[in-house]
Amino acid sequence: MRCNPTIRRSALPKRTDAGLAVEEALTIATGRLAAAGVDEPRREARLLLTHSCGLTLQEQIARPERELAAAERYLELVERRAAREPFAYITGRRAFWDLEFDVDEGVLVPRPETESLIEAVLEKWPDRAASLHILDLGIGSGCILVTLLHLFVRARGIGVDRSAQAIAMSHRNARRADVAGRMALVEGDWAAPIDQRFDLVVSNPPYIRDVDHDGLEPEVRFHEPRMALVAGDDGLDAYRAIIADLPRLLAPGGMAFLEIGQGQGDAVRELFDRAGLVNLGSRNDLAGIERCLIALRPDG
Repeated sequence: MRCNPTIRRSALPKRTDAGLAVEEALTIATGRLAAAGVDEPRREARLLLTHSCGLTLQEQIARPERELAAAERYLELVERRAAREPFAYITGRRAFWDLEFDVDEGVLVPRPETESLIEAVLEKWPDRAASLHILDLGIGSGCILVTLLHLFVRARGIGVDRSAQAIAMSHRNARRADVAGRMALVEGDWAAPIDQRFDLVVSNPPYIRDVDHDGLEPEVRFHEPRMALVAGDDGLDAYRAIIADLPRLLAPGGMAFLEIGQGQGDAVRELFDRAGLVNLGSRNDLAGIERCLIALRPDG
């Protein structure tokens, strides 16, 4: 069930119609975000001010007495963040690798740890001119496939997702990155609609256990799509579905790169073994957590 945050008018200063000075607005916003449990409330207050009013950090510091013409809009965005709506959904954008992606509540917010999958691909396929054929299962915002097509300028790819919202969002992001001409999108359940073979299969599937969903941060629990997060009692349902199809999806010598949750490495490696794939190791994220597993389909 989604949480639809409402604006608490009682939290807004009564004189928004007369305007607020930059520093006064920041003080109000910082206090509100801190009370709501938002990390780094002053930083987020400044970022929201930049987004809503177009004032850079330098302008905010140089002229703290400056009156805000859009103070009410700013404080309404602060209330959305205080309701723990993800910052990326408020701004509608999220940086990933060296690109910017449009996001909304129909897709997961791209995360820094997913960049470890991109790093793993670049390590195994250093030739940026390679004519790769790539499949992304559960494409979401498109952050993985769009980034790979951006990096491998002769590659082409197919993205699959059950969500029509995700398909639309990934298409928008492909156009933004100027790779839409090399990317096809298919609405469907994992690889069921796919009958081709690929050099690379990539995925950041759901991997959270059902029982753990209610313990997630409010930003995730109330706002991000549950079907993109939760994968059954043990968190492995998506891996079972994807890995069972990898032998028919991968060309001889093709590789799969799968993001995993913390502590899931051994279980997913066992699924690779059962499918007759060769484990090629893993890559950690910046926190040192094993985050991406790599498997090879042997030649033949």
